[in-house]
Amino acid sequence: MGREYDQDTTIGNGTLRIRTRGRAVLSNPMTNRGTAFTADEREKLEIDGLMPTGFTTLENQTQRVYEQYRSNKSMLGKFLTLNALRDRNEVLFYHLVSTHLEEMLPVIYTPTIGEAIERFSHTYNRPRGVFLSIDHPEKLEQSLHNYGLGAEDVDLVCVTDSEGILGIGDQGIGGIQIAIGKLSVYTAAAGIHPRRVIPIVLDVGTDNLGLLSSELYLGERHSRVRGQRYDDFIDQFVTTVNRLFPRALIHWEDIGTANAYRILDRYKGQVCTFNDDIQGTAAVVLAALLAAVDVTGVDLDDHRIVVFGAGSAGMGIAGLIRDQMLRTGRSETEEEAYARFWPIGIQGLYLEDDHRLHEFQKPWARKRVEVSDWDVRDPGQIGLLEVIRNVRPTILIGTSTKGGAFTQEVVEEMARHNTRPIIFPLSNPTSRAEATPADILEWTDGRALVATGSPFDPVDHDGVRHTIAQSNNALIFPGLGLGVAACRATRVTEGMIAAAAEALAGLVNMWRPGAPLLPGMSDLRLVSATVAIAVAQQATDEGVAERPLTDPVQQVFERMWQPRYPDVEAI
Repeated sequence: MGREYDQDTTIGNGTLRIRTRGRAVLSNPMTNRGTAFTADEREKLEIDGLMPTGFTTLENQTQRVYEQYRSNKSMLGKFLTLNALRDRNEVLFYHLVSTHLEEMLPVIYTPTIGEAIERFSHTYNRPRGVFLSIDHPEKLEQSLHNYGLGAEDVDLVCVTDSEGILGIGDQGIGGIQIAIGKLSVYTAAAGIHPRRVIPIVLDVGTDNLGLLSSELYLGERHSRVRGQRYDDFIDQFVTTVNRLFPRALIHWEDIGTANAYRILDRYKGQVCTFNDDIQGTAAVVLAALLAAVDVTGVDLDDHRIVVFGAGSAGMGIAGLIRDQMLRTGRSETEEEAYARFWPIGIQGLYLEDDHRLHEFQKPWARKRVEVSDWDVRDPGQIGLLEVIRNVRPTILIGTSTKGGAFTQEVVEEMARHNTRPIIFPLSNPTSRAEATPADILEWTDGRALVATGSPFDPVDHDGVRHTIAQSNNALIFPGLGLGVAACRATRVTEGMIAAAAEALAGLVNMWRPGAPLLPGMSDLRLVSATVAIAVAQQATDEGVAERPLTDPVQQVFERMWQPRYPDVEAI
């Protein structure tokens, strides 16, 4: 725990026992509450005269900072205002965000976080998180110690190497912002205590020449390290984190495609670890698909699925859908399940003899004989429209970051063969979405079932208002982390990921025409608690819970930190 204060962070709001006095109390964002300190607290903590004499409630403070927030016209300006507030008063920051969660989620998370990452070295102010350099592996353990948390004090470690940041690629040391943003959502949505998490960036260099050329860049100034040296650094990191914080879930974020699957496959059987881009994305998409499939009345096993942009996220989605087919459907073998998928990358349809495929992509490749009688322009690079015409898929998933790829011709071809085509343009940010919901609904005469990766306004078509489901990972990963922490799971299993998806799908009500396929962002606390209970119960069933929950609803609720000022004791 920190030297300036003590607090039991394993319960919702334990008493804050403050050792420091005077200005030091006001300079720590976890002890500072500004004008909300009572007269008695001000006297005991020796902060009389260091602020205006008026007393203000948390609610009044929230109103004041919300006005300041609204005065910023740019999204980056709003982000920086919130950052400054968090550095000043962490409880007030989370109370503001939780009060306006749907409005502020796009600011503290995607899409604004992308600009903040790009501008990190220019807007840098106060350090937050842990920066680990591959050039100084001998400092790794001490750097983690320096964060000030003990073995039992950490529920989550969110780490990135910044190679695959959102849709903007290699961003070097600026990737720390995605780890910070992700953990902010864990706290705001699921009540993970903000002092039980550690954001980390692995500085392994960057291939971004713009960053290397900038005098302001704050990271290591060399190209991105790869190969054995990279693997050794990752292994040192995982081993050290697992030894120092044995209860912590290691959340991998925005790792490059070439490494993401390798790292997850290597460590998922050894430590409690989770890749949100692979598993979180897959779970929320599966939840939306389960809701959509229910509307179509066609069993999941009978759908034909095209994944456009079949990298780590796309193949993660396909893998979880495949596993769902094997668990609950009529598919008895993996071969039968694989046969329902048609993955497409930048080189076209994945084919068995394509040497450019990564190892994790090869099992999904189609046999040459399957396409030998297709009428295509180039048999070596079969494009999306050609696949649609020949396969006549019922589900089209986009994870390509290729804006506008789902053209009118593509969408109309889907609609020609399906009463209710399922079309998910999932790429972020909005400019990279494969199509807009308005266009998809126009081109399908309102028949398509749509979920997107970015937020979109409702679409009115032929007298029906279609509320567009946002397939946002925030519907899954906060609850997953909460469930893991609540039951002290030693692993994150595929069964736990599926349980999270099924719990999320169970919250959807499609009785109204145009209803969304997923709950809204305004319901994240309810969603996260529901997902957490399902994850903890599945962990118990699979024997990976060290502390099975006896009263899941109560125990999960008690574990959720609330952004309000706790009782204060001067010690």
